[in-house]
Amino acid sequence: MELGFIGLGTMGAPMVLNLLKAGHRVRVWNRSAAPLQALVAAGAEAVDSPALAARAEVLISMLGDDTAIRAVFLDAAAIDGLAPGSIHVNMSTVSVALAREMAALHQARGVGYVSAPVLGRVDVAAAGNLNILASGAAEALARVQPLFDVLGRKTWPFGADAESACVAKLSANLMIAAAIEATAEASTLATGYGISRADFIEMITSTLFAVPVYQGYGKLMVDKQFEPAGFKLSLGLKDVRLALEAGEAAQVPLPFASVLKDNLLDGMAHGQADQDWASLSEVSDRRAGSR
Repeated sequence: MELGFIGLGTMGAPMVLNLLKAGHRVRVWNRSAAPLQALVAAGAEAVDSPALAARAEVLISMLGDDTAIRAVFLDAAAIDGLAPGSIHVNMSTVSVALAREMAALHQARGVGYVSAPVLGRVDVAAAGNLNILASGAAEALARVQPLFDVLGRKTWPFGADAESACVAKLSANLMIAAAIEATAEASTLATGYGISRADFIEMITSTLFAVPVYQGYGKLMVDKQFEPAGFKLSLGLKDVRLALEAGEAAQVPLPFASVLKDNLLDGMAHGQADQDWASLSEVSDRRAGSR
């Protein structure tokens, strides 16, 4: 299949490599040139504009936020490169409002639009084991499923509305943020009484919370391994804000999301924007005077 791919960051680049290994032709564009060399060496074709990347049967985008999507697809006119009958698969985590807007813009051009944000960090993307949350027209979903089979271990369908997969992803990330915060606060409490964080995390993640989210982020807290980030704290703040925005639009109170937002802002104010969001433990420790 002839593909375009826009957004070659920590997640996008390994996804392109997997598509190339599966035998697809991939035309790539990125706002910075740094990731292009390795992908071209692996068989990708670099192009000079996002509109050129969009001239494909299926265009996949993996950009950081609403602002980046608008800059690339509207300001830089990537959307104009999409031919009628093609499909745009947006794998970025974006707002409900933008998902609806993009779906309408694509429909007006006769282009399919699929929302497909993912669950999984960089190592999961590289292994092709992402969980893909997908929503869009049934025909479009069926056409891109072979690509999802390359990129992920399972596709979770959430209906025809473009925003549905976005809401599912924001809800999942809200739960992850809550788990990180709970682990941070509880382990800081333990250390306040002379218990090592390592001992507490080992106990709790081997018993009551023996699940990947607590085990993985707990280990990062113990090791203070916050760089390079698997998922930046600044992106965590973005997603919590989007969850709050979605909640307000649907009149769904999310009181703990407001707490998470403030704690993430605390981390941002102390220079943790590019650290993994597991560094919420640093916020908890700092408040307890134990840093």
